[in-house]
Amino acid sequence: MPRQGLTSERVSAAAAELADAVGLSRLTVAAVARHFGVSDAALYTHVGSRDALIEQVAVRGAATFADRLALAVAGRAGRQALSGFADAYRAFAVLHPGQYAATQLQLPPEVGTNSGGHLRMIELSYAMLRGYGLDEPGLTDAVRFVRSTFHGFATLETTDGFGHPRDVDASWNRILDAVHATLSNWPTGTKEEQE
Repeated sequence: MPRQGLTSERVSAAAAELADAVGLSRLTVAAVARHFGVSDAALYTHVGSRDALIEQVAVRGAATFADRLALAVAGRAGRQALSGFADAYRAFAVLHPGQYAATQLQLPPEVGTNSGGHLRMIELSYAMLRGYGLDEPGLTDAVRFVRSTFHGFATLETTDGFGHPRDVDASWNRILDAVHATLSNWPTGTKEEQE
């Protein structure tokens, strides 16, 4: 019988907070059970395994991430949309490192295809870049370029990977200028793609 007051929603929320505090790699069912002061067995009523727990964190994190991206790009296009998207991306990754890491995992198809947050993040990425007048296959290439750039920066920032004394925000703004310039002058494709 489920412990009174302990719900799947509360377990998921606690797991997300714990992932941010201790890191996704250290998130376990036992750690979440300790958070609630219950046995591991009591928690298994709400989550079947560590993998399932991480999937819940990924789905929950993706929903929050997508909401923040959507707010950041609403009513904007071009450079303004890029800046809003980028700043929201970086802020989420830095403030919620465990949840961010979970959103980057390859989920089982039955989980990933039913995660509204993951689907919205993809849609928002494409919509933001359409403001640059890109068509396929260049649009997908540009999405991969932007994601790789933002992910790399955020990952290095969250792991204290920038040792140089230069202001990190100044570097970020310069990178956004470079990304905007690149997107504004995106290559039209290879000769094979044009034929």
